[in-house]
Amino acid sequence: MINHTPQNQELPFLAAIFTVFLCALFGANAVAIKISLSGLGVFTTAGLRFSMASVAVFIWARITGRSFKIKSGQVHQLLIISMMFTVQLSLFYLGISKSNASRATLMVNLQPFFTLFLAHYFIPGDRITKRKTLGILLGFAGVVFVFLEKKGVTADFQVGDLIILFAAFLWACNAVYTKRIIHAFKPFHMVLYPMIFSVPFFFLEGFVWDGAMIAHVDTKVFCALLYQGLVTASFCFVAWITLLQKYGAVALHSFIFIMPVSGVLLGGLVLGEPITVNIIIALLLIVSGILLVNFKQKKPIPLFPLGRNV
Repeated sequence: MINHTPQNQELPFLAAIFTVFLCALFGANAVAIKISLSGLGVFTTAGLRFSMASVAVFIWARITGRSFKIKSGQVHQLLIISMMFTVQLSLFYLGISKSNASRATLMVNLQPFFTLFLAHYFIPGDRITKRKTLGILLGFAGVVFVFLEKKGVTADFQVGDLIILFAAFLWACNAVYTKRIIHAFKPFHMVLYPMIFSVPFFFLEGFVWDGAMIAHVDTKVFCALLYQGLVTASFCFVAWITLLQKYGAVALHSFIFIMPVSGVLLGGLVLGEPITVNIIIALLLIVSGILLVNFKQKKPIPLFPLGRNV
């Protein structure tokens, strides 16, 4: 059974190294999405990814003896979460198709700052402190530098950035709502059921808007799709929730600054995206904001990591 009370222990060395590894894998997900979009439709990619992830997480839950039962009064709550999940992921995949992996990684990492702001008003006792305010300001200052970057940037890129920014805001809304009701659920329910719900809608969107749902599938596209479905949305989730049960959210979230670093660096190395001065400044500001917000955090923050399903 899932233990809903995190232990919040200090991570031993090997666990810390593994957490760094997981965060780097989460951060690389935007790069994998960009590669898969070279041969697959935007929404078709999302549908295929979460089809694989749903099956993998379902098998894991069965093998580990987890219960799939939910109470009748919880159905509408899961429905709300599932609808928000579908919209936010649809927007994220659409946005990244118009931007690049580096910029998308920086934009989506504004999610915790949006979450902090919303939690201040909608979660009792979850207040914004001066330290958190400074962290939020640093994060949004980073976004300013993303928009100041003009090298290789078209009007389509800026539209994509705005779409991703809105997706990050919706994700924060979902996170705050989830935080209010998570005590009544097993954590994997909040991941598995929204994924299952979203799959037919992703394929419907693909049929209507993708044009060619599957243009071509080569080794790179196939491996990138497997990475999204089986690595980040399945293996990383299972590994993260296992670490979460043992060590707690506070210890794990001390490492989430690695995600934007991983995404930006791999975007440059793998995809050849420009890593300019403005992008580096944006990265430093956003990472600094994340560190400031999470440094010696006293209360557990949302149960799942930034790259959970992105």
